Amino acid sequence: MVSDFILRAALAGIGVALVAAPLGCFVVWRRMAYFGDTMAHSALLGAAAAIAFDIDATLGVFIVSVLVALALLALERRGGLATDTLLGLLSHSALAVGLVVMGFMTGLRLDLFGYLFGDILAVGTNDLILIWGGGAVILAVLLRIWRPLLAATVAPDVAAAEGMNPARQRLIFMLLMAGVIAIAMKIVGILLITALLIIPAAAARRLAHTPESMAMIAAGIGALAVAGGLGAAVAADTPAGPTIVVAALVLFLIGLIPWHGKAADHG
Repeated sequence: MVSDFILRAALAGIGVALVAAPLGCFVVWRRMAYFGDTMAHSALLGAAAAIAFDIDATLGVFIVSVLVALALLALERRGGLATDTLLGLLSHSALAVGLVVMGFMTGLRLDLFGYLFGDILAVGTNDLILIWGGGAVILAVLLRIWRPLLAATVAPDVAAAEGMNPARQRLIFMLLMAGVIAIAMKIVGILLITALLIIPAAAARRLAHTPESMAMIAAGIGALAVAGGLGAAVAADTPAGPTIVVAALVLFLIGLIPWHGKAADHG
């Protein structure tokens, strides 16, 4: 019989995978992997701020992630520095400041590993409500803006000419990313959140023929990676978060097997 904590962990991981997959597709299409890292690294500062101000860690991570996204937009509008330079500045600065702030807090050093690499086996009922409830809101918003966001991704000039406002779509996308990072922090940790976004989407890209099918396939791959990684972690007594990412990597590598590419060519 499956233990309750394993079942909760599986439900939490699958919930995050289903939300992260379609957003991860946009990260891949828009070539924004570095932006994902920046948002993820800012999560540690958000967690430290949440502890300092005695608020919920998820809320703290979301607020700081949003502030970092807004700071990026403001710095981009000022000009003078390339976007990747700004991302590097914000990413490592936020991570470093978060580590320094946590260093000043007594009794928290033992929790640092959980923040960095996740603690999925400690997920509770309230966490499940947050993940599935927050995930449903994120998916609802994404479905609402799917077509204009996709148009802004493929051809921003054409989207702007048709009155779709690509800048607004990008801002909403950043806010959705902040939400995913906030709810995913406990699953795979701050350092591995981007992997859960990118790897399933990258694996699905070779199997899909439309953007919608790629998002659905990526969700399936993410859910399978969570189930396989969690099972392997329990069996081998390894950290669950990193093991889930390794499982996703294995699925990606399986998709690279040459016979699959030949079958697609014949199709």
